[in-house]
Amino acid sequence: MDTHMTQDKLKRFGFVSGNSPIMERLYEQVERVAATEATVLLVGESGTGKEVIANAIHQGSQRKDQAFVAVNCGAIPAHLIEAALFGHEKGSFTGASRQHIGYFEHASGGTLFLDEITEMPIDMQVKLLRVLESGTFVRVGGDHEIKVDVRLVAATNRDLEGAVKQGSLREDLMYRLAVFPIRIPALRERGSDIEFLAQHFLQELNEKSDVQKNFSRASLEVIRTYSWPGNVRELKNVVQRAWILGGDTLNIEDCITDQSAKKPTVHEGYLNFSVGTPLADAQKEIILATLKHYSGNKRLTAEALGISLKTLYNRLKEY
Repeated sequence: MDTHMTQDKLKRFGFVSGNSPIMERLYEQVERVAATEATVLLVGESGTGKEVIANAIHQGSQRKDQAFVAVNCGAIPAHLIEAALFGHEKGSFTGASRQHIGYFEHASGGTLFLDEITEMPIDMQVKLLRVLESGTFVRVGGDHEIKVDVRLVAATNRDLEGAVKQGSLREDLMYRLAVFPIRIPALRERGSDIEFLAQHFLQELNEKSDVQKNFSRASLEVIRTYSWPGNVRELKNVVQRAWILGGDTLNIEDCITDQSAKKPTVHEGYLNFSVGTPLADAQKEIILATLKHYSGNKRLTAEALGISLKTLYNRLKEY
């Protein structure tokens, strides 16, 4: 492994670093598009590091000395997202006691990262498309156009064609965003990067506490062969859990087995739980399975579960 190149990548790409061929292609794409003003659409599973890649694009651009503003579209209530993105004037609605500057203005001159773009309401997607084409917008309650210079990077963990068919993403917006689409690989596709990252996370923990813990031989085999459905985020959490529970030699397989043993099986749309499954764990799996069934659409998930969208967001944040 080229240590010098790896350290350079760690500085720029954080936990998305690695030397696998599939990641080398990703780095090349990032470096090439960063030097341009092209709009970028990142597609990848949850936990793959989409915001890290978006920030790397910003840092590799001529805008690196300006603001990088990251926004999770799925975390903003539908009735507030327009004011959040474009701002509002004082008195424009109940509670608007002063003028508010939106994310677009904060990011002017720099890069705006819109994560979970498919969670943005359709009527708001129309307004976003208009801003991308004109470079101007009007604050909520305002009467004059504001011009901004923003480089946009968007991201989703959903299949684009499926999102368009389900009506959660406008086709014209998809084409406007995907001037330069980049697919971020799942961790299971990254070969030797998995062990490299696990060792990196372990080293960080060791250095913070001035200890020298190591993985057992069995743990290294599990790290290489486990599917890591939660991707890099899951790997980092499992390493930390094993580090906390373990002595000088870490048995990471115990941490994974304990979690997976509690998971229900899914068969023909039904969840089968073991008797004695904690209620909180059962609730979590029902929510996550329903979210997966609806391809990540939080609104449909909340409706199916009979809970509010805010409650769903709170539960997902906890998980």
